[in-house]
Amino acid sequence: MLLFTTILLFGFASAQKVIQLSYCSVGENHLRMDCKYALPQESPEPFCKYTQGERLLDTTNPDEEQHAPFKNRAKARLFPGNICRLLFKNLPNGKSNFTCNIKQAESATATKTSVVEKMLLLPCSAWSVLLQSCSGLMLTFMTLPVLLETHWQ
Repeated sequence: MLLFTTILLFGFASAQKVIQLSYCSVGENHLRMDCKYALPQESPEPFCKYTQGERLLDTTNPDEEQHAPFKNRAKARLFPGNICRLLFKNLPNGKSNFTCNIKQAESATATKTSVVEKMLLLPCSAWSVLLQSCSGLMLTFMTLPVLLETHWQ
């Protein structure tokens, strides 16, 4: 029993996880979604895929086949810093669910889902990414002069 518990705890401690899912618009009708994930040290590169329900938008796993309607609309790629990026063309009006899935061989899949509303998308820029990903940090920098009582002359 002790051996089983140790193996189980080791499996959970060494598993990957999705930390953050952020998104913005590229152009008028296109979506960029970044899935930031954490891996145990010395881990091989994981596979990443984006889904909408059971439909596979795209994946970095060559053994999985992309859902036909998305072959020219969606592209998933891995970037340095443990980021999987989805570029999705012709985002429909209204709300859409997107799920990022990160999987390493022989381990559970880590997922995170986000609802994207086209009308509320900010354009991709350093500013919009900063607003989405570090609002606390942004607030600190914006209020720092007030907190330090800086007097501009």
